[in-house]
Amino acid sequence: MANVPLRPTDELKSFGLSLGFDTIGVCESHAKTHLEAYNNWLDRGFHGQMEYMLRHLPLKSDPNHVLEGVQSIIAVTLNYHQSVDRTEDEPHISEYALGRDYHKVLKKKLDRLGHWIQAQEPTAKFRACVDSAPILEREYAHLAGLGWFGKNTCLIDSKRGSRFFIGLLLTDLKFATDHPAIGGCGTCLRCVKACPTGAIVHVDGQWQVDSRSCISYLTIEHRGSISEPQASQIGDWLYGCDVCQSVCPFNEARDSQPLRGASTLEPDFLLRKQWPKTVDIPLLTREEWDKLTQGSAMRRTGYDGIRRNAEIVLRNQAKQTSRQT
Repeated sequence: MANVPLRPTDELKSFGLSLGFDTIGVCESHAKTHLEAYNNWLDRGFHGQMEYMLRHLPLKSDPNHVLEGVQSIIAVTLNYHQSVDRTEDEPHISEYALGRDYHKVLKKKLDRLGHWIQAQEPTAKFRACVDSAPILEREYAHLAGLGWFGKNTCLIDSKRGSRFFIGLLLTDLKFATDHPAIGGCGTCLRCVKACPTGAIVHVDGQWQVDSRSCISYLTIEHRGSISEPQASQIGDWLYGCDVCQSVCPFNEARDSQPLRGASTLEPDFLLRKQWPKTVDIPLLTREEWDKLTQGSAMRRTGYDGIRRNAEIVLRNQAKQTSRQT
């Protein structure tokens, strides 16, 4: 497959957009990534309890570990932004987790794109990657021209903001490549100042997120108890946190001036069911939890984790009420 001639991407991108993806780009599989910076981030312990990141490091050094003979990496994005009205007694959940589990939605679409490629070249191999394979998704999406890194380390599209999922399709066909995205935050520090826990830090000339302080990490990935100082900073977030994205000027611009022809919200990402009131979540049985989270990314935090989070939120709300009286 290494001798397959360079293929144009017009039809590939056209089909990808017809599947509902908002943007699509291509980069070479051997494009240089910031693996050393990622390694330094791990060395500082910024990954917290996410030990799988350390285990996956050797695999992330070369995408051939994910698909042998890979020549091109096709990157896609899919919008998840939606505005949801909530009352004070309803749980505060990160937007990305309101609908169906994005892993399943994106993988299904990427597999369809892969089968389209095989219809053009039956011997072609492909593998879809959605936030679980040992590969640097944001890096390759940047190299494929889909966005640049903000100070909050999110990938930002200057026109579309940052509230989108990223998916990759690896293939052993060699497609024409796009240029890396160019952009920057300038002197803006909105996300840094707005972060409730100060998790966005400046280290060795780079802005990074110390997961150990990040509310998204604490409410989703962290196992066990959470210290009282950190618990008090979680506020009313039951699952995840959107603060650094909600204050970003690029997201504000996207909200005020919707893109012409931009894809509407994927139906699977619409609010899929009404959650119980926060006060009732610690009382959920395992069976109720299992039924409630079927097909949801919120399974990630686990039964014990969601009850822990709800109890923290309720304590924080009680303290807030006490201060106001």
